Amino acid sequence: MSLSSARKLSVGLVGWRGMVGSVLMQRMSAERDFDSIETTFFSTSSAGSAAPKIDGCKVFDPILQDGNDLTALKAMDVIITCQGGDYTKAVYAPLRAGGWKGHWIDASKILRMADDAIIILDPINMPVIQTALAKGVTNWIGGNCTVSCMLMGVGALFKAGLVEWMQTSTYQAASGGGAPNMRELLLQYGALHHEVADLLADPASAILDIDRKVTAKQRAFTDAETANFRGVPLGGNLIPWIDTDRGDGTSLEEWKGGAETNKIMGIGALFGSTEIPIDSTCVRIGSMRCHAQSLTFKLNKDVPLADIEAMIANDNEWVKLVPNEREATEKNLTAMNVAGTMNIPVGRVRKLAMGPQYVGAFTIGDQLLWGAAEPLRRMLRIIQAQ
Repeated sequence: MSLSSARKLSVGLVGWRGMVGSVLMQRMSAERDFDSIETTFFSTSSAGSAAPKIDGCKVFDPILQDGNDLTALKAMDVIITCQGGDYTKAVYAPLRAGGWKGHWIDASKILRMADDAIIILDPINMPVIQTALAKGVTNWIGGNCTVSCMLMGVGALFKAGLVEWMQTSTYQAASGGGAPNMRELLLQYGALHHEVADLLADPASAILDIDRKVTAKQRAFTDAETANFRGVPLGGNLIPWIDTDRGDGTSLEEWKGGAETNKIMGIGALFGSTEIPIDSTCVRIGSMRCHAQSLTFKLNKDVPLADIEAMIANDNEWVKLVPNEREATEKNLTAMNVAGTMNIPVGRVRKLAMGPQYVGAFTIGDQLLWGAAEPLRRMLRIIQAQ
């Protein structure tokens, strides 16, 4: 579809009330994205109600439109959806079958690996996006949150063609599972504290007595108290499995690490090249927000550590190289430091004992920003610029 820069694009927003959608609205408001578009809000549950009032957003249509109304959706030049995979499954194919040729920008995973879709992360893969635009591609899909945050940190090594293989162990926050999971985690922490509050108030109490009571309480949580993490408490715990079992000893989340990294970078059969092997072990941890990763790279040649650090530090304006020192690491390379910011710290960068071509690193990012909402709003800007 050819979009004229002489008029504002009509943009339909679906799923704007959820966790990712709310962050997207905040970012679009902060960056004044609404100034240059004609905004129509859609809802799958409250059609006919008044459209939301968002700072800086003068809506084109003051009434919430039906998110399942294909005719209303077809009137949009661009649709941005954070509604989730079930919505994409229900609406996308009939919309395209009905002749709609607009741009579909989607936070869900459903279309990520489709041949006619590009996973968007423009500070890292702008050449891939530009090539796709020139070919008429109109499906733009946000990547896996952990993969996107990782590439924002160390994408420079992939851009330089230095990575022979990579292994990652992830440390993923409760928010990766959604808002109910975050609530469940906090309720569990509260219950654990309540269980031992009297002992904690007594300085003379034995820590092993406290520990025993905490463990017993964790094991006694009911199905209702652990429903969102499939019957396993995350409070004071970790879960070394995320997403569905692929039946080959890996989870879907671990598969995404390799499949999506290669596609984002324009590597693999779809692009006429050989994929870079990437293996992951994905672990859910009891933090609220931000996903972190411990990375091991095998480079295809020996590169001085100072050059590696310079490539990482200079790749984009959001990556922040943290010196591999204890104080700097403890202060800067943490979820508490990163939550709610656009920064992507990368630290613990060092050569490994396995040999000069082996490099270790640790990175962390707010998965609701670069891992979810931010690439969507930036893709809208890129479309506007065509």
